[in-house]
Amino acid sequence: MQFELNDVGITRENKVIISNINLAITKGDYLTIIGPSGSGKSTILKVMASLTDPTSGLIKYNGQNILTLNPINYRREVSYCVQQPTLFGDTVRDNLAFPFQIRKIKFDVTKAETLLQEAHMDASYLDHPIENLSGGERQRIALLRNIIFKPQVLLLDEVTTGLDYENKAIIHNLIQQMNVDHQTTIIQITHDETEITQAKQIIEVNDGHLVTGGHA
Repeated sequence: MQFELNDVGITRENKVIISNINLAITKGDYLTIIGPSGSGKSTILKVMASLTDPTSGLIKYNGQNILTLNPINYRREVSYCVQQPTLFGDTVRDNLAFPFQIRKIKFDVTKAETLLQEAHMDASYLDHPIENLSGGERQRIALLRNIIFKPQVLLLDEVTTGLDYENKAIIHNLIQQMNVDHQTTIIQITHDETEITQAKQIIEVNDGHLVTGGHA
């Protein structure tokens, strides 16, 4: 299994956020998490992203406890995307160059331009000021920044919420392409019917508990 969540729980100030979450996820899975607001969906993604530690249970990635893994290397393989991403610097180039900078690799302009084209944006966007980007364009750039080095896993927390049909369709296609062409595991939270139907597996979370899907 690529991911295993065994009896994972989080309690904060005597309040149970999630409890007894059990999941088994194989490489290349396409999993959608559904449920009402405040049910614990985002918390599950955050513990999988190693952004918060469980207070009980165990999370394994490729057979290893994620708490024992190098966090930098882990987050290069397991990429976390949110609904309202933060963009860096002044231009699109600054953002697409960032993954190269942290790896101390020369920025590959051709690679960046190819990705932009896949996201329906031409090469001139590299020097486009981020302050002039629409909400959909900002989300596309943030997603490209996360996938430019082809992570093993994409954790997506309502990344298309509030976007128009065109931007949703472009982002859907990028995510599908990662899953089909690169066997990237997709684990997403969404209320969008199209995204739900794209998934190979659907699980429901309610009141911090897994009510359907996963494994017992």
